[in-house]
Order: sequence, then C-alpha cells, then structure tokens
Amino acid sequence: MRYRKGKCDLMYVIEGLLFLSSWVMVVNGSIHEYKDEAFIPRFNSFFFHGGSEGLYASKVQDSPLLVSDDSNNNNNKPINGKSFIRFESIIFRRTKEAANKQNEMQQSSGIVEAIILEVKDRNEIGGSYLNSDAICCTPALAKDGSCKVGEVIIHQDPENPGWPKRIQTSFEGNSEEANVVFNNVQINKTGMYYLYFMFCNPELKGTLISGRTVWRNPEGYLPGKMAPLMTFYGLMSLAYLILGLLWFLRFVQHWKDIIQLHYHITAVIGLGMCEMALWYFEYANFNATGSRPMGITMWAVTFSAIKKTVSRLLLLVVSMGYGVVRPTLGGITSKVLLLGVVYFLASEALELVEHLGNINDFSGKARIFLVLPVALLDSCFIVWIFSSLSKTLEKLQVRRSLAKLELYRKFTNSLAVSVLLSVAWIGYELYFNASDPLSELWRRAWIIPAFWTLLAYLLLWVICILWAPSNNPTRYAYSGEALDDEEEGLSLTGSSVIVGGDLSKLDRKERKASITADHVFSLGEVVLEEDKRE
Repeated sequence: MRYRKGKCDLMYVIEGLLFLSSWVMVVNGSIHEYKDEAFIPRFNSFFFHGGSEGLYASKVQDSPLLVSDDSNNNNNKPINGKSFIRFESIIFRRTKEAANKQNEMQQSSGIVEAIILEVKDRNEIGGSYLNSDAICCTPALAKDGSCKVGEVIIHQDPENPGWPKRIQTSFEGNSEEANVVFNNVQINKTGMYYLYFMFCNPELKGTLISGRTVWRNPEGYLPGKMAPLMTFYGLMSLAYLILGLLWFLRFVQHWKDIIQLHYHITAVIGLGMCEMALWYFEYANFNATGSRPMGITMWAVTFSAIKKTVSRLLLLVVSMGYGVVRPTLGGITSKVLLLGVVYFLASEALELVEHLGNINDFSGKARIFLVLPVALLDSCFIVWIFSSLSKTLEKLQVRRSLAKLELYRKFTNSLAVSVLLSVAWIGYELYFNASDPLSELWRRAWIIPAFWTLLAYLLLWVICILWAPSNNPTRYAYSGEALDDEEEGLSLTGSSVIVGGDLSKLDRKERKASITADHVFSLGEVVLEEDKRE
C-alpha cells in the first residue's frame, strides 16, 4: 500500500505543477522562456516546471545522449532530422543571504538539477520504489547506496539506459549565480516529455531561474500535437479553393439569376479560404523558426473569428427564410447583428488566449471563463435557428410551396445531423481530456480542432448544393407571398409599402371590374328574357 501511495502522490505533484506553471511561464512557441521564475516547494524538494511537449524520435541519431553544440551556430542544416531539447542561457540566481553563508573556496555550495523524463516514466522520480514519499534523497535512503544525499531520486529505466535524464549545475563558492552549460539533449524515443528544474537544499530557497529552452521535432519546431495540423490546414486550403472555383463557375454561369443570399454564401467561402491559408502559413512559419509570428497569428485568429460569426449568421438568416419566404429580416435585423457582434468579440478573445498564450494547456478554471460565453452564445444560435426553421416550414406548408418545403426539409435534416454530431463530439472531447490529464495521447489530440473545421466545411457544402445558382431561381427565391406575422410585415426599406399600395389599388380595380361585369351580364339576361316574351 505504501508503494502505491508514493506513486499516486508523485503523479499529483506533476499534475499540480503542470497547471501552476502554465501561468508563470512565458512561452513563445517551442521556445520556452523563463524570466526570474520562482521554484515551488513540494515534499522535501523545490520544483519549477520548464515545459512539456510531444516529441518524435530523431531520424538521425548520435551515439551520445547528451550532445554539446555551439551556441553561435545558427545553421539549421546539421539539426535536420534530429529531435532535441536545447538549454540556452539558463541562469540560476540564489539570494544574497544564501550566498554569503557559503565558503568562498568551496567547490560546490548548492546543486540545481534539470530532470527530463517521458510521461510514462513519471513514477521513476522520487522514492516510490524505495517505499518512500520523498523526492530528494535523505540520509536514511542513502544507506543502501541507491541515491546520493541532496540529489533527486531517479530510478533508471533498464529498457532505456540514461533515462530519465539528469543535468546538474552547481553554485561555486559564495557566488550568487550558476550557469547551465549550453547543450542539446537528443530525443531518441517518441513520447510526451516533461522538463523540471529541481533542488533539494533548503538553503537555496528563493532561487530564481531565467533563460530559455528550445524544443525541436525531426521535421521542425512545431510541438508534436500540433504538427499534423499544418498538413491538415494545407489540405483544407485546397478543399476551400476547389469549393470556391466550383461556386464561382456556377455563379458566373447563372449571374442573371443571382439573389442576395448567394453573395452571403460567397463571402463565407472567401473567408474560409483566407482562414485556412493563414493558419497554414502561420504553422509553417512556426515550424521553421520555433516562434509564432505575431502578425500572421493575429490575422489568422481574426479571420477565424469573423468566419465563425458570419457562418452562424448565414445559418440563422437562411433558417428565417431570408430571400425565400421573406424579402428582408425586418425589425429583428438589429437583434441578429447584435448577437453577431457579441459572438465575434467572445470568439476573438478565446482564440487570442489559446493561440498567443502558453504552449502548454492553461488552467482549466481560467479557460472556462472564456469558453462559457462562446458556448452560451452557440446555444443561443442553435435555439434561434431551429425555432426559425420551425416557423419557416409551417409557413411553407400553409402556402403549399412544395419545392421550397422540400428544400427546407433537406436543410433541416442536414442541420439536425450536424448538431447531433457536434453533441457527440463534445462528449468525446470531454472524455478525451478527462481520461488523459498528462497528454499521453498527444498524437491524437489534433483531431479535436480538426473535426470542427471539417464539420463547418461539410455544412457549407450542403448550403452550396441546396442554394446553388440555377436557371430557375423561383424554386427557392422570394416570390411575393404575403407575410403572416406583424414582425415580418416590417421592412428595412420603404419599397414594400409602395408595392403594397400598388397591389391594393390593383385589387380595388379588379373588384370594380368584376362588379361591372356582373351588372352587364345580369342586364343582358333580362333583355333576352323580355325579347322571348314578346
């Protein structure tokens, strides 16, 4: 029981540090930067979480696990095909009081260790295999020679010699600073890797860390869980281009029969093309440099938020029967626009935090404050869309517009299927995140955002097919039917009032002509009867 407890406690420590460190560490892509960050006490040690990423095994392997490199060498050719974690300008600064207590001639007056481990080996750190909850070696545990006093306890993996990896840096004499030697730690095994900086000496309490580490995969600097998305966005850019070309050809072929709704669909296709292209170039730049280009990322995030907003507004106005059973949105135009603006702001804020923030997952409690508004607004869109669809279908049934009714039934069925798929996928996403708190399934994580992009694309295809320009636009275009409710009677322009007046005059003229004809025919019948009598 003691053995199991030690393992569980250590796992909780790693999880806690993962979430806590996401707030205090500034990260610019795969370059993890530390700016005078403090260590966190845990059990009999002090931790700082230096980062975590999914890394693929090097395609070109060197014999030593620890490979020195020249810090001034910026040529990427020698590192192609290699996966590594590089330490650059890492400096530890202890307090002046702690430094003054040490002997100036002392060779080592304090040790700080960098521990690199694969997530599967997390239980190899600490004294769990020695039936102890300690992370640092104590005199009692050192008696059998299994560890050294003042160092982190590491149980080497017999199947992977040299791992978990330990890099030690010592303070010399009474100096306040200690520098980590510039080097690369080559990764020869695919996995999710964690980096921790740790020390066991209580006299080093208050020590700060600054510098940076660079993480690289064989194909570039993109983290392992993000790397497949670059290929995905490239393929989606091509898919939107194909859809755009087909829609453009249809648009030009039937340009005389274009209605206002077709321009809205064209705008969504154009935004989708720009969004996918921007994300692809953003990921390609990220992969080449290790840093997220602020300009491209901002544009990609903004186009993404605009496209999401316009897509939802398109679904809403189509569901209301805009251009089919009503020529305008009338008095609810302001409400639709207000919902769109609020959704854009909420979506933009969430996208900015997710793509310009920490490369590690930020705190779930903090993220929920940004996710909840977007989720609530999506719910508003769904409720409004389906309630509008219900009213539109009811009107079409009353008017016996069979072609339009069939069109909207197909649209309703497609929308219902997409909502069911969305609910099912949300359930899977919640299960995925709950069952994988330490990102052990990182190689499958890319399918979570990819699904939503693909679903939006397929739904756009459905709309393009149902409302494609044709020689017979009257099968779905507004044909002047009378509107039922007072809200639909409102118009954004005065043209409907004039048209309505003209129609009323025409009705009165037709009624007068009908009455006159009745009188004429009645008079003719009377004259004929009198002639017969005579």
